[in-house]
Amino acid sequence: MKSFGRLPLAALALSGAALVGVANHEGFRGAAYKDPVGVPTIGFGTTQGVKMGDKITPERALVRLLADADAMQKQMRACIGDVPLHQHEWDAFVSLTYNIGSAAFCRSSLVQRLKQQDYAGACRAILPWNKAGGRVLAGLTKRRQAEFALCAKGGR
Repeated sequence: MKSFGRLPLAALALSGAALVGVANHEGFRGAAYKDPVGVPTIGFGTTQGVKMGDKITPERALVRLLADADAMQKQMRACIGDVPLHQHEWDAFVSLTYNIGSAAFCRSSLVQRLKQQDYAGACRAILPWNKAGGRVLAGLTKRRQAEFALCAKGGR
């Protein structure tokens, strides 16, 4: 498939709308909790350095969300290479990566498909990431369907 109209990765950053989408998917929690696989989490899905008993304000959680997303985008660029993408594809992949982590994203078949410029296949590869602790979770299934729709059709 041609990459017509796609931009170099260096020109892309998570859009404001997609950042809001990630925040909505994650939901806000002001006190640390354990996610479905037992990882201490706070705010809008932040895990790095979180200890049970920690607290955070919504404003500080948004700052951490953006910082976490920025760090993940750097890691994603390193593993994807020079494959051009549409903004909506990038937004979908960042949302996925925010949830599964950059290491899992970079090892995934999705990245292999991107490197082959199989854009449709890369978008479809979002859908199987709907499990936590080996169990399919309805919330993850819904999120993956929304990310797939964004990736494949620009959310339309």
